Amino acid sequence: MQITANFDSGNIKVIDATSPGNVQLEINKDNQSEFYQWFHFKLHNNDHVEHVIHLINAGKSAYVEGWDDYQAVASYDREHWFRVPTEFDGEKLTITFTPEFDSVYFAYFAPYSYERHQDLIQSAQMDIDCQMLLLGQTIDGRDMTMLKIGEEGKGKKKIWLTARQHPGETMAEWFMEGFLDRLLDEDDGVARALLDKAVFYVVPNMNPDGSYRGHLRTNAVGANLNREWLEPTMERSPEVYLVREQMLEIGVDMFLDIHGDEALPYNFVAGCEGNPSYDERNKALEEQFKKMLIAITPEFQDEVGYDKDEPGKANMTVATNWVGEQFDCLAFTIEMPFKDNALLPDHIVGWSDERSSLLGRDVLTTIYHVVDDLR
Repeated sequence: MQITANFDSGNIKVIDATSPGNVQLEINKDNQSEFYQWFHFKLHNNDHVEHVIHLINAGKSAYVEGWDDYQAVASYDREHWFRVPTEFDGEKLTITFTPEFDSVYFAYFAPYSYERHQDLIQSAQMDIDCQMLLLGQTIDGRDMTMLKIGEEGKGKKKIWLTARQHPGETMAEWFMEGFLDRLLDEDDGVARALLDKAVFYVVPNMNPDGSYRGHLRTNAVGANLNREWLEPTMERSPEVYLVREQMLEIGVDMFLDIHGDEALPYNFVAGCEGNPSYDERNKALEEQFKKMLIAITPEFQDEVGYDKDEPGKANMTVATNWVGEQFDCLAFTIEMPFKDNALLPDHIVGWSDERSSLLGRDVLTTIYHVVDDLR
């Protein structure tokens, strides 16, 4: 038996792998950080026997409530990911699984590799409406890339989407893949109509270093990028600094920041109600967006989510709050579950990469229905 995480986005530490019935593993912390929860590893064993795999430090992870009613994902081919029996006793997370083939991968959620990210942006640039812009480099020397989709023109709205500030929230880039696939479909009427009215500025992966390193929440030096928006620096958070500079130069009429939530088994949004300048116009735009998305897909709801900030008490280091305040625009954080969507449970795959992608496509329709009212 061999267990390894020596690959793109891999994360695991082997404590004891001598017996399939009692495999002892630990999740590694993000570099220079106390955050940990993301895991991704490969098990190889030619004996197709039951394996009982314990993640022994799960009880002290960043979001312990995320393990309640959670099922890990596994894959033989790294394309199709399915849920496997998983239990949490308050201290350790236990996966019980009998492989049908010699090698199997396990992960916290369906991974989105750096190589797939490269494929996504390289293929997008080949569309006539898309330009790939290199903003600069990360701390580890990876490219910070933005896609500009559509032609600028008088009166056209400027719509921004960012994803994966927290690298372990891979559903965010699966969302982006579906969103971009539809936006760049020349036969899609919604996409064509939107590109007549707006230009899109899309950053599919805000944290390529953390993604490759197998981090949950931070970049190469332990910075939580979604707490860096008020005063980012090139030394600590170049990812935010570079994108923020583009926003200040170009302007923003709408902003969506795509995330995943460990604990809540729902899709939901978090808005800017705690911002100092939040008013009835902002509230009406938020309600219009939510009402439309509810009408478009039963995967979305607005009953369960984060507690709303009190007026004037928003954390302005958070992307959605800073952008919403700086540009007086509609700004939302979109959250998806690591578990399943309790509204439409799927016991085989749970909330999945494919469902995340489909939600991205549905959000494009939602934008179409609110674009005329953004300003």
